[in-house]
Amino acid sequence: MATIQERFFALPTTAISDATGGHTNIDSSIKPLSDHFKVAGRAVTVRLPDGENGAVLEAISKAQKGDILVIDAKGNKNRAVAGDFVISLAKGLGVQGFVVDGVIRDIAAIRKLDYPVFSLGTTVAAGHKHGGGVVGVPISVGGVTVHPGDFIIGDIDGVVVVQQEEAEQIAEAAEAKLTKDEAREKEALANGEESIRAYLAKVLAK
Repeated sequence: MATIQERFFALPTTAISDATGGHTNIDSSIKPLSDHFKVAGRAVTVRLPDGENGAVLEAISKAQKGDILVIDAKGNKNRAVAGDFVISLAKGLGVQGFVVDGVIRDIAAIRKLDYPVFSLGTTVAAGHKHGGGVVGVPISVGGVTVHPGDFIIGDIDGVVVVQQEEAEQIAEAAEAKLTKDEAREKEALANGEESIRAYLAKVLAK
């Protein structure tokens, strides 16, 4: 039997967003560095002071395999929260990906690592390590509150947060929505123009 994480990984974010009512969609400015990146796992949260990134290493050390680092960098675009070396550490320990309300650097090297990062973009400037970051607390990323252990699902369309206590309910609703959408597509496109017109007539008659 598939785990809840495996079920979320198999679902597009669009179906999950529909199931949540769209209330936990992270702002669309946070995008994958490569179109094929996909993540689905539990959040390890990191809250960083402006320009700081020291706590990212602590979060990597505490994460379990398959977890996703979700980093509240306050939208700072001047200093990176991670580069290819830090990403390599995370990948080596089985951390599944990063979702960052901020920027990273060494984008070419990270793409070569084929490691999922969702961020506001890139910068050339390194972050500093003066301290003050916190791991494992509620944070805000892209306008959405994320608690430690919440599920994070991201793909080319965006990133969605699912509260852990609602995970089973949302997974079931998203799976049902996907099945319904597939049936609708099959009905409407089965016989070209004829079936399209029949489908439109049915929908518009309601």
